[in-house]
Amino acid sequence: MSQSSSSPTFQALFDVALQDYEDKIGSRLINHPLAEQLQECDSVGSITTILEEQARSFREFRDHGKLVNSLKNLVDVLSSPFISPVFGQGADLVVRPEAFLGVSCC
Repeated sequence: MSQSSSSPTFQALFDVALQDYEDKIGSRLINHPLAEQLQECDSVGSITTILEEQARSFREFRDHGKLVNSLKNLVDVLSSPFISPVFGQGADLVVRPEAFLGVSCC
């Protein structure tokens, strides 16, 4: 397939993907802070620097336990005695400790 015949197809697929993102997220991908940073890049090195910074930030986030602590806090809130009655039995199905640990708690 020649380059000229595949470019319009790619562009159409890309346009549909951008619109789908906007419909689901509620904002345009082009307005995302990372996209704005990448638009100002003028070399492979500058793009690589930005992506490496993003990877470093994610590693720090993950390694310092912020992600796990956030999830633990969420489970703590959902399993509190004040929330469970509000959600009824549905919340009990989600936060049953035995579902995670394979043991019976009661």
